[in-house]
Amino acid sequence: MNSIKKIGVIGAGQMGRGIAQVAAQSGYQVQLFDISSAGLTQAQGFIEKQLARSVEKAKITEQDMKQAIGRLAYESKLLNLADCDLLIEAATENKTIKFELFRELDKMAKPTAILASNTSSISITELAAQTKRPAQVAGMHFMNPVPVMKLVEGIRGLETSAEVFTTVEEVAKTMGKVFVKAEDVPGFAVNRILMPMINEAVYALYEGVASVEDIDLAMKLGTNQPMGPLQLADFIGLDTCLAIMEVLHDGLGDTKYRPCPLLKKYVLAGRLGVKSGRGFHQYNS
Repeated sequence: MNSIKKIGVIGAGQMGRGIAQVAAQSGYQVQLFDISSAGLTQAQGFIEKQLARSVEKAKITEQDMKQAIGRLAYESKLLNLADCDLLIEAATENKTIKFELFRELDKMAKPTAILASNTSSISITELAAQTKRPAQVAGMHFMNPVPVMKLVEGIRGLETSAEVFTTVEEVAKTMGKVFVKAEDVPGFAVNRILMPMINEAVYALYEGVASVEDIDLAMKLGTNQPMGPLQLADFIGLDTCLAIMEVLHDGLGDTKYRPCPLLKKYVLAGRLGVKSGRGFHQYNS
C-alpha cells in the first residue's frame, strides 16, 4: 500500500470541514468535495476563520496557517479526487446516500486508494460490499468538533486488510488523534454507549421526569459531564441522533434502543438543534 500523501474528504459539513482542516494542518494535501458550491464557500470561510483564531490564541503561527490553507483545495467535481491516496466519506448518516457514494468512489478512485467512512453507526462491512475493493475499506469515526476532540474510532470491516487498517491508524495518529479499535457492530463503541444515554434523557423529558434545563444541569453537576445530554444532542444534530438510534434498534433488535417518540417529533418539526437554531434549547441562527 502506498504511503498517504493526498486525502480527499467527501462532504463539507461540520464533520467534513473539520477533518479537512486537521488533515491540512497535519501536512497532508487535501481536496474537500461537496456538491454544493455554497457549502464549499461556507466551509472555506469557516476553516480559514478557525485557523485565524488559532493564530490569535498563539496555538499556531501565521506561517502554519498559510501552509495549511495552501494545502487545501475545494472541489465540486468528484472526479477531481481521483488521484487521492485516501478518501474519507463524511456525508449525511443515511445508508442509501452512503451506499451510492461508495459505489461512485470505487469507480473513480485509483486502484490503490483506501476508502474510509466517518459513519458513526453504519456497518463498514456493508459499505465495503458496495465496492470491488472491500479489503481497502475501513471506518474512521472522528468526533465533533474534529479540531478539538482527540478521538478517532477505527472500525475494521469483515474484509478490511490488516495493512489498510494499520494505514488508517497511522493517518489518525499523524493528525494528532488517539485511535481506538471497535468491532463492526451497530453503533460501534462510542455511540453504542452514548446514544442510549441521550435517548433516555429525551424519554425523561417526554415522561415529565424533569425539565430540559434540570436534566442537563443534573447530568453536568451530578456526573461531571461538560454539557448535558440534551444540549449535546443539539450539538450533534437531532436528526443524526435519531438516525443512529434507528440503526441500533434495527440492527440489535432490542426495545431498549427504540427512539423516543419526542425525538422523532422534534426531527419532523425541523427542530434539529444548533444547525437549525432550535432543538431542546434555543440558539441564535
